[in-house]
Amino acid sequence: MQPSRVKHTKTHKNGNKGYATRGTRLSFGSFGLKSEEAMWLKSNQLEAARKVMTRFIARGGKIWMRVFPDKPRTSNGGTKGMGGGRGALSHFVAPVEIGRVIFEIDGLPEATAREALRLGAHKLPIKTRIISR
Repeated sequence: MQPSRVKHTKTHKNGNKGYATRGTRLSFGSFGLKSEEAMWLKSNQLEAARKVMTRFIARGGKIWMRVFPDKPRTSNGGTKGMGGGRGALSHFVAPVEIGRVIFEIDGLPEATAREALRLGAHKLPIKTRIISR
C-alpha cells in the first residue's frame, strides 16, 4: 500500500506526539479499532491487519481503513557509515496519534466483528481498543 505518486520523496520526520484531533469517532461502521499509542504504522503492518480481518469475515460485512500510509521514509542500509546524506526511499508510513480510529467494521454480528478486530489488532505494534457505537 502506497500512494500512486508523491511530490517529495524525502520529507521531514515531524513529531508524532499528543492526541488526535480528528478521526476519533466512528464514521462508517458500528465497530472500530482505536489506537491508544502514537506511532508510525508501516504499510505492510496495516496490510497484514486488513488481510487477516478480511479473511476472517469471509464475504460478510465491510471494512474501512481510516488511515493511509502516505508519508515516505528513507533508509541507507545498516552497513553504511555516517555521512553521505539521506538514503533512498524505503517504505511508507501512516502517522497515528492517540485516539485515532484505524479500522471500522459494519454488517456483522457483534461477536464476529470483535473477533475480527482482535485478530487485526494482533498484527499492529501498538496498543488498541475495540470501540462500538
